Amino acid sequence: MKGLKGALVFAQSGGPTSVINASAAGVFIEGLKSKNVTAVYGAAHGIRGILDEEFYDISKEDIKELKLLKNTPSSAMGSVRYKLKDASVDDTDYKKILEVFKKYNVRYFFYNGGNDSMDTCNKISKYMAKSGYDINVIGVPKTIDNDLFGTDHCPGFASAAKYISTTIMEINLDAKVYDTPMVCVIECMGRNAGWLTASAALANYKGLGADLIYLPEADFNIDKFIEDVKGVCAKNNNKCIIAVSEGIHDDKGQLIVESLGQAGARDSFGHAQLGGVASQLANLIKEKTGFKTRGIELSLMQRCGAHCASGTDIEETFRAGREAVKAAVNGETDKMVCYERKAGDKYEIEYKLLPLELAANTEKQVPKEWIINDGTGISDEFIKYALPLIQGDCGMVKEDGLPRFAKLKKVLVPKK
Repeated sequence: MKGLKGALVFAQSGGPTSVINASAAGVFIEGLKSKNVTAVYGAAHGIRGILDEEFYDISKEDIKELKLLKNTPSSAMGSVRYKLKDASVDDTDYKKILEVFKKYNVRYFFYNGGNDSMDTCNKISKYMAKSGYDINVIGVPKTIDNDLFGTDHCPGFASAAKYISTTIMEINLDAKVYDTPMVCVIECMGRNAGWLTASAALANYKGLGADLIYLPEADFNIDKFIEDVKGVCAKNNNKCIIAVSEGIHDDKGQLIVESLGQAGARDSFGHAQLGGVASQLANLIKEKTGFKTRGIELSLMQRCGAHCASGTDIEETFRAGREAVKAAVNGETDKMVCYERKAGDKYEIEYKLLPLELAANTEKQVPKEWIINDGTGISDEFIKYALPLIQGDCGMVKEDGLPRFAKLKKVLVPKK
């Protein structure tokens, strides 16, 4: 609805990225400028902050600190993994959210996250509309997994890809200094979509990449894997660099990390908790070949490496936050901000809006035709897609040679 006047609430959810706070900066700075926005709040720990009425008053923050958010990793407002039940099953949380929105006159709500967060955003939007409460709800995308449907790429992916490809280039040089055998297995995040692991191909583009790359989009066979490694070692002085997605699975859908013996814990969304497949595969290679091996799990580093962030990613993400506010003030609701790549040789994007229900329930995977060499390599099409995204330095402010991250006051809004 256009012409709404009231408070703005912004919340973050799910795993952080090195640029997630650039979205926050965009929403906050644009919101503070808008005549339709009477107050700008940051909800502590996502939906939990709304349910608990724990809001930070962003008007109390120094504009300099808000701008420094662009280069500050992690989730400045605090994150959460909290799954709302369907309102038809249990509407307790929804009633509370509606009560809080009315109490604080919240007319603009922005949720920053990935697939599960967009699902939460969509559920809230639909419930508010059904309840007759006028509020504009916009999803602000975020995920290094790059698996949100409808957008050319996701905020945070490019910076993680840049970190991974840079790190693989460095590992490649380090792992090959000795005249003895060495096999390195490098594990990248990615449950069902292998975009991050595919970024190892950017290191290959510079001649210092992975010899073998395995994505969850292709079934993984352990016996074939061992033969693949032996084949590379035979041609490469017993050296081999391998990149694997944490979510690789066999042809029956079983995760390799589970088939090799690691118990499968579950998170609050019911997803299997991943991690550890690199060390398992490294041990298996050592057992089969006797070679020295290393299993390297990039883990949190790939999503918080702000020092290696893409300048393009930072600026696009900051603007995505601003565009979200502009769209909401102009009357848009129940949408997610997306990137659309313009046609032509020069890389440019424009911002568009996608219905939240499409973003929430559809997962984008690496095109099968981009996976080559019998499931062990990535085509040049990925390079053409990803290379423009990692351009530009992060422009990080430093003090005494170390990063100067944002220092927010986080002044709590008095409860009503």
